[in-house]
Amino acid sequence: MSSYGSNAYGDNWSPDTSAGAHPAGPGSEQGVAAGSESHERGSTESLGELVGDISRDLSTLMRQEVELAKAELKAEATKAGKGAGMLAGAGFAGYMVLLFASIALWWALANVMDQGWAALIVAGVWAVIAAVLAVTGRSRLRTVHPVPERTIDTIQEVPDALKGQDGRTP
Repeated sequence: MSSYGSNAYGDNWSPDTSAGAHPAGPGSEQGVAAGSESHERGSTESLGELVGDISRDLSTLMRQEVELAKAELKAEATKAGKGAGMLAGAGFAGYMVLLFASIALWWALANVMDQGWAALIVAGVWAVIAAVLAVTGRSRLRTVHPVPERTIDTIQEVPDALKGQDGRTP
């Protein structure tokens, strides 16, 4: 049985790194040439050149990762934008429903009383709803603490933790 196999990408590989065992296959001219070229290159390159190659490769990898992240974020932002647009459309449709329901209520009350009084009653109902929402919203906003207190406490403990102290008194 051969020591060569295929990886997940369909490339040939070999766990044996001895001479002649190269990705192109044992004994192939391309594999031997590539192996001798990398062996010669490895022996002639200085440590500085190798570090430079590694640095350049890491730089390229990081740029590629950033580009991938940008592409993914752009796709997600597009989806979020479309969803927000649909929610805005739903909000406008809801507004129109309330508007026409209010007009229908006004006309229904106009069958029982004068139109002016009917309109005033509908407006009064909306005024009460607006006042209740305003008071409720204001009370909820008062409970909001814009300063992340737990995070500040945790950050203040970091210097003591780095020194090996837990910051607590016995």
